[in-house]
Amino acid sequence: MAVDENSKKSGRSKRRLLGIVFSLLSLAVLTYIAIALIFGWDLGLSQLTGFFSSRTPVEAVDEFHFDVGRSRVFADLGGSVAAAGTLGIQVFSEGGSETLRDPFRMTSPAMVATEGRAVAFDIGGTAVRVFNNTQITSAFDAGGAVVSASINNNGWFSVCTQDGGAYRSIVTVYDNRGRDVYRVSLASGYAFSAALFSDNRSLAVLNLMDDGSRIVFYDLNRDIAGNEFYFPDRLIFDMRFLPGGDLLAVSSDSLIVVDRNGAGTELYAFSGRRLGGYALDDGFIALHLLDYGVGYRGRLVTIDVAQGRLGELVTDKEILSISSGDGYLVVLRSDGLSFYDSELNEYPPVKDMASAAGTTGIISLGEGAALAAGDNSAVVFRVVRD
Repeated sequence: MAVDENSKKSGRSKRRLLGIVFSLLSLAVLTYIAIALIFGWDLGLSQLTGFFSSRTPVEAVDEFHFDVGRSRVFADLGGSVAAAGTLGIQVFSEGGSETLRDPFRMTSPAMVATEGRAVAFDIGGTAVRVFNNTQITSAFDAGGAVVSASINNNGWFSVCTQDGGAYRSIVTVYDNRGRDVYRVSLASGYAFSAALFSDNRSLAVLNLMDDGSRIVFYDLNRDIAGNEFYFPDRLIFDMRFLPGGDLLAVSSDSLIVVDRNGAGTELYAFSGRRLGGYALDDGFIALHLLDYGVGYRGRLVTIDVAQGRLGELVTDKEILSISSGDGYLVVLRSDGLSFYDSELNEYPPVKDMASAAGTTGIISLGEGAALAAGDNSAVVFRVVRD
């Protein structure tokens, strides 16, 4: 189905609207933003699942060596760890056995995952792979330069591409068998990302316009756009459906909850601080906010959609990555890593801290485990239980 949209849609971007001249937005700029977002957020956005005891330490228990080339990104597949790089994708079970390998070329690899399924794609290229822990379920050429992709917990996924024809951007929705079931074509703005709700009917598209950001809702049973949320002269650079069907949007200076009618409510404002990273989880949201002009000084903040701010912690250490889930937050700093609860109370110090040296991102693996990933290896840290 084709849905023409010349002035609607929503776009996404990273940083403030400072001096970005939207007429210069080309594939190179979108690629740069997408790499910065997906590399940083993908390593820090993964869900951290765990059950921690205040009396038990955390220590390194396993080490993985992936062979997927450079620019590696990692994801949790629920009992398995996936890696994507310039030479393809690879999946290992938590026990260390390789369960899937698919060699193919990517220049700027990226990956998103949920509920044991993942999409690996080449930003600025055309390669797309959808897979679980044991098999490739879809492999295709997107036909245009890929900007981003998303997948819901039923295995339906979307791919945003740039087009060289009459339409600047195309968003294609695929079902869990890899069949093209819906398409949105944009003649204005740049579709930066899309999100699919778990009902397999609701789609939100984030479009970057020359006058700000727009999020437009679509019903996959209809050929016309639905309600939209307009954010003038400001940038939204990520979004995610909440369990109830509202949308959580992350901008350069605030968190916003957008309902299906297109009405937005500011959940938390952090203007005056720079967003260093964030983690979105069904239980709470974690933000890493940096003070301007004072090195690494900043704070970690946890927020609940219903309750507001849960906790706040001042930090002056370099934070490389954060990941949250099931009421817990794990933070990877340049000097090691720490686990916190949703109110930012710290758990016992991590043993074998030297094992985290050289790692740059943290990813949850469930059952009290988190993966600290680097260019050459990845180390699993697990809560030790009696």
